[in-house]
Amino acid sequence: MWSIGVAVYFVAVIFRTSLGVAGLDAADRFHVNASALSTFSILQLLVYAGMQIPVGLLVDRLGTKKVLSIGAVLFTAGQLGFAFSPSYGTALASRALLGCGDAMTFISVLRLGTRWFPARRGPMVAQLAGLVGMAGNLVSTLVLARLLHGIGWTPAFAGSALAGAVVLVLTLLFLKDHPEGQEPEPSAHQGAAYVRRQIAAAWREPGTRLGLWVHFTTQFPAMVFLLLWGLPFLVEAQGLSRATAGELLTLVVLSNMVIGLVYGQIVARHHAARLPLALGTVGATALLWAVTLAYPGDHAPVWLLLVLCTVLGACGPASMIGFDFARPANPPERQGTASGITNMGGFIASMTTLFAIGVLLDATGDDYTVAFSAVFLLQALGVSQILRLRGRAARRERERLVASRVETVHVPA
Repeated sequence: MWSIGVAVYFVAVIFRTSLGVAGLDAADRFHVNASALSTFSILQLLVYAGMQIPVGLLVDRLGTKKVLSIGAVLFTAGQLGFAFSPSYGTALASRALLGCGDAMTFISVLRLGTRWFPARRGPMVAQLAGLVGMAGNLVSTLVLARLLHGIGWTPAFAGSALAGAVVLVLTLLFLKDHPEGQEPEPSAHQGAAYVRRQIAAAWREPGTRLGLWVHFTTQFPAMVFLLLWGLPFLVEAQGLSRATAGELLTLVVLSNMVIGLVYGQIVARHHAARLPLALGTVGATALLWAVTLAYPGDHAPVWLLLVLCTVLGACGPASMIGFDFARPANPPERQGTASGITNMGGFIASMTTLFAIGVLLDATGDDYTVAFSAVFLLQALGVSQILRLRGRAARRERERLVASRVETVHVPA
């Protein structure tokens, strides 16, 4: 069951990141500058982030099968529309539709994991879901990029849309929300009042807010790099060939997959390691970006770019730690809503940084050093919020743990 859900997420990530290998081609096809090019990804992420809380509520209300099916229809239609878009406007609309469908996948997969696996495996299951997503990114980097330059824009994007149809059929025919005999209690609450209560209750938990800021601070450097600006930075600012730049993007993905397995094992066994891992990843990312951007000379050496891309691979696994703060802070009937709030963080940060880099590139005549300095501002904001919330979240988590142990002791035989 879980493999069907992550297959849908896998295809969604292929479609989401397909622009990352087609950014320069899109600029030529639609005759747009850097700011307009960044609007593709910004709009896609704006829709994605804006949909997170509604999707969380839908998952809690309708279940994963229905939400994943709707998502597959929408992101497939978006990818197909992007393939045949004759103008910049229709292409933008297609990416927005794709973002809407994409938004319905990851939270559904997280919910599926909580239904089909024991709670102690939650961190590892979440990291494995992220790993599968990175595999989708790898397909974009290795396969779609070659198709794009081999058979052209429309055949490459239209052909990839077939994968969406396949996972839709699998979902409709085989997916089940939960094991037999473990149906959740039907909710008696409906309407706007129920929605407000769900959102307010999830937001009141410090663990939910801490999860959001961890996700905000850790995810976006790699997301921005892979989604749009990595290839132009490596080709135009660092003087690499497209082939070499593609290999470095692949390194980010491979590093993500390996580090995801390591982080998942560490967090599952040592809960106290969550915050040190997250903050350590932020610190390492900031350091490598600073060294790369400040390196004297026209181009940074290849070895430094290799180290940068390897460290960027830790951003995705570190962002998954955000869900490990939100999950224990909320009861099962609120997991989708809490995950939606958490998942907004990284995508809001990515959207903001994509826009800032595009504007700064146009304003400075393609000065990537100035443009990519926007990364440090958002990291500083995120770290300040993490440090502000960590104490409250830890106390609340300890209180819940003590209360659950007391309840266990007093359960009658």
